[in-house]
Amino acid sequence: MLEITHVTKQYGSRIAVSDVTLNVEQGRLVALLGPNGSGKTTLMKMIAGLVSPTSGEIAFDGEKIGPSTKRRIAYMPTEAYFYNYMSALDAGRYYRDFFEDFSMERYLRALEDERLDAKAKIRTMSSGMVAKVKLALTFARDSKLIMLDEPLNGIDIIARERTLALIGKHHTPERSLIVSSHLVDELEAMIDDAVFMQNGVVALAGSAARIREQYGVGIVEMYRRIYGEGGVEGHA
Repeated sequence: MLEITHVTKQYGSRIAVSDVTLNVEQGRLVALLGPNGSGKTTLMKMIAGLVSPTSGEIAFDGEKIGPSTKRRIAYMPTEAYFYNYMSALDAGRYYRDFFEDFSMERYLRALEDERLDAKAKIRTMSSGMVAKVKLALTFARDSKLIMLDEPLNGIDIIARERTLALIGKHHTPERSLIVSSHLVDELEAMIDDAVFMQNGVVALAGSAARIREQYGVGIVEMYRRIYGEGGVEGHA
């Protein structure tokens, strides 16, 4: 489904992503792991077509990333990307205008489920409420690939549980999800694959089951080894 081949992204003298090669198969839930500055967000933005690689290539369903693939890839960034005038309803209309696969009915139902007022201005909402709006917008699309950048940040434990349940609900055999996070313990039980990034490179990647078998530890412990003890040699 998604093929990333020797992709590098450089900003001046700073290399944000360096020679990354990865494949994401259809129906997989992939955890993109690493601390801030490891290259996770830059990689996701390149997959979404918001940033162009300096070198290398990314293809989705055999097609190079571009305007056409944007219609089939949903990306939820960490940044607040709403205009000041926007209510939650305005945000839905904005998405409806841009994305043919967006369902306003599903979006409004999600807002109602979360007890959010569609007419409320987003700028007056708490960070947790804004996170819910962003998730509702993203999951209201019928995309084959959904990417969530740090969806568990800034929300309380109850909201995290609901977010994890939503991720599980939208993880289907026809759809792949890429979820970036440092809260690996929250994700470990539900992921199929793990990609550990460090200083812009892939430190380790493979199926969660294979990593556990090869290294004899879970994903949380592997995270501690990579980022707490200086690295792991080789790739799963």
